Amino acid sequence: MDLIPAPRLAVFHEDGLRFEFGPEPTLATGPGGEGVARWLRRELGAATGWSLAAAGPGAAADIRLRVDPERGRGDGAGAGAGPEAYGITVDATGVELVGASGAGLFWAAQTLRQLLGPDACRKAPLPGRAWSLPYAGIEDGPRFGWRGMMLDVARHFTPKDGVLRYIDLLAAHKLNVLHLHLTDDQGWRVEIKRYPRLTGVGAWRARSRWGHRASPLWNETPHGGYYTQDDIREIVAYAVERHVRVVPEIDVPGHSQAAIAAYPELGNADVADTGALEVWDDWGISENVLAPTEAVLRFYEGVFEELLELFPAEVSPFVHVGGDECPKAQWKASAVAQERIRELGVDGEDGLQSWFIRHFDTWLAERGRRLIGWDEILEGGLAPGAAVSSWRGYGGGIAAAEAGHDVVMCPEQHVYLDYRQAGGAEEPMPIAYVRTLEDVYRFEPVPPKLSEAAAAHVLGAQANVWTEVMEDQGRVDYQVFPRLAAFAEVVWSRLAEPQERDFARFEARMAAAHYARLDALGVGYRPPGGPLPWQRRPGVLGRPKEGAPPNV
Repeated sequence: MDLIPAPRLAVFHEDGLRFEFGPEPTLATGPGGEGVARWLRRELGAATGWSLAAAGPGAAADIRLRVDPERGRGDGAGAGAGPEAYGITVDATGVELVGASGAGLFWAAQTLRQLLGPDACRKAPLPGRAWSLPYAGIEDGPRFGWRGMMLDVARHFTPKDGVLRYIDLLAAHKLNVLHLHLTDDQGWRVEIKRYPRLTGVGAWRARSRWGHRASPLWNETPHGGYYTQDDIREIVAYAVERHVRVVPEIDVPGHSQAAIAAYPELGNADVADTGALEVWDDWGISENVLAPTEAVLRFYEGVFEELLELFPAEVSPFVHVGGDECPKAQWKASAVAQERIRELGVDGEDGLQSWFIRHFDTWLAERGRRLIGWDEILEGGLAPGAAVSSWRGYGGGIAAAEAGHDVVMCPEQHVYLDYRQAGGAEEPMPIAYVRTLEDVYRFEPVPPKLSEAAAAHVLGAQANVWTEVMEDQGRVDYQVFPRLAAFAEVVWSRLAEPQERDFARFEARMAAAHYARLDALGVGYRPPGGPLPWQRRPGVLGRPKEGAPPNV
């Protein structure tokens, strides 16, 4: 069968025998399977018309759900072991799904939906559709515990329903982390009740650059939006039901012009007219950064206090603080900043940035959370529990892992999905290097130069979706898919070395079934033959780079 991501072991009956479902299959649910039963009744029920009622006393159910922690112990070699492992058996009695945990059982349900065919992804049943499953035995479990996607909702806002939709799309691909980039120079997207101007002012910009920052074009329509605290609670609860963790990111001390526009006292007011700042309407890196003062620390502690309540520790143990791309010109010119450098005894402006990050490293650790940040945070040293998102290449991740820090690999050269998917003039607003479906499929999260001990610190990987040139859901879909399907297989399945991977077989599975699944799910992916007419953006400048990206 054309399953994506590919399972560890799948054996189908050689005679092609199938279990045929009747018009009203029944469902039996063991302890721990109640959430998956709700999902099946809602999602499969919509596609098939089944109510999936409980089997009567003494009757065998057609679909049986069970949690068995023993399954997570694997085969002694680690294959398929862990809390997300699962098994599926289809025979003459029906189908049994067994997970090592509720999460494993949920991934089994996702595989069941794929086995039923693309029409099982629809929102309503097709007339006259009959349903059956091939006799099979499947044993499966993920390679990595962190299988994520970062969605930038600051540059272009994704409304709440769009975030919920992407949680479903992640879950359909057995991805289990959604990293939300909630703040940047171009917008602040989460309600903080004690600081209402963060959304009253910071969530809105007057216009937006249309295309890359070299483009002369502007979209003069004001842009913005934010999530209320109840929206965030809904997003988190929705994700929990689908065994997806949400990692919130509040970017400090750079990428902060939207916050400074809302509260000018947060900026370096002795060298910049912060009271005149507006939410930035352009792309790139703003020179306006946070002032290194105790008052600014107290302000952001207030932000994080509210954030931690919205993202409970059991759901979001990690809190992302950004920490990347912080211009130092204002600090160099600021008497306040220079005096702070002398008071702290740190090594110049770089030391000041490290002091900022280490403060929140300690502050979050005292509250039972783990700081994670982009790989620049390594430059001043980190507390033992802090983790690193390695984005500038493998180098930061290697250094962090060898120093004993956990790492999420997301090198821009491999898994930045804003990068263009092909050469040629038809790609809309082309950014950076060409990263094809095959390039993503050959991404390897664990670089070979890592020692065995350091490799154990690679939690997994994530694909990053920066939205400067993705103004709506259709543009996000186009950039993300089908490459996210390839990424999902990389982080779930135990594949061969990159150059030995069978991309032709993956491509055949995409063509045989997965593009049809994406169609049924309403995903506006890039077709294999190139963009459709309405997916193009003729005349809108991007920033293409030629050749292969550097391997750093």
